[in-house]
This record gives sequence, C-alpha cells and structure tokens, in this order.
Amino acid sequence: MKTRLPTPREINELVAFLPRLYAEEPTPIKSWGAGTKAQDGVFTMPWPEYVDVVEEFSQAAARECWCDYSYDPGEAGRMLEDHDVVRTADLSQIKTMLTYCLRGERFCDGHWGTMIEGGHVRRLLQRLSELGPTDA
Repeated sequence: MKTRLPTPREINELVAFLPRLYAEEPTPIKSWGAGTKAQDGVFTMPWPEYVDVVEEFSQAAARECWCDYSYDPGEAGRMLEDHDVVRTADLSQIKTMLTYCLRGERFCDGHWGTMIEGGHVRRLLQRLSELGPTDA
C-alpha cells in the first residue's frame, strides 16, 4: 500500500526535531526498566524508557505520510548504513529508512536509541532539510 508524500508542513515538523534530538551528545534513553523473573520462571526483559523528545519524534515519524508499508527491512538497513545513499536519498527513500528506524523497536528494545546515537536519524533529517521547503 502506497502512502501519500508528506506535505511541506509535515517535512518541517520532522526537520524541527534535528536540533532537539542533537542539541548535545544524544542520550535518547533516560533509563532501562528492570527485567524481572516471576516465581513461575517467566523472565520479563528490561525495556528502555526514552526521553520525551524521542517519544515525540517517534509519534511524528509514525504518521502515515512517513510510512512505507512495503519496505524490506534488510534493504532499508543497508540503505541506512550507506552514507552516500542517505546523502542522495529522495523523499520516498527517506520514508523507507525512517520506517526501518521506527519499526525496529518492535523487534529490538532500544532500537530507537541506537538509530539516534549512531547518527542515522541525524543524517536522514539533514537530508530531509535539503529536500524540503522551509517556508511552510
């Protein structure tokens, strides 16, 4: 299912997170919730508690206009690791890589933090700022 492209306003909204996420050394996770082992032997894994700006960013980036429902996680991960691909990405490719950044949290606790600390989100937002209008 194809989704519409983001509007200039939606592009600006996402780009506005760049200085908020990277104002200082990025520390997206404020703490980890404690894992526990119940008496029945079931273990609950620890989980990240993200700072507010990460939660806000993830909500904004999860809007339908940023989702690529047909993305291939392996291909999207390779794209994201290739700085030349990110540097020349079009809007559709940015949507694919953002989808990878967001959906990874479903399968790996702390994925959002890794994507932010590793500079992946920074590079995507910088490229988006080059592509998107700033007068909306």
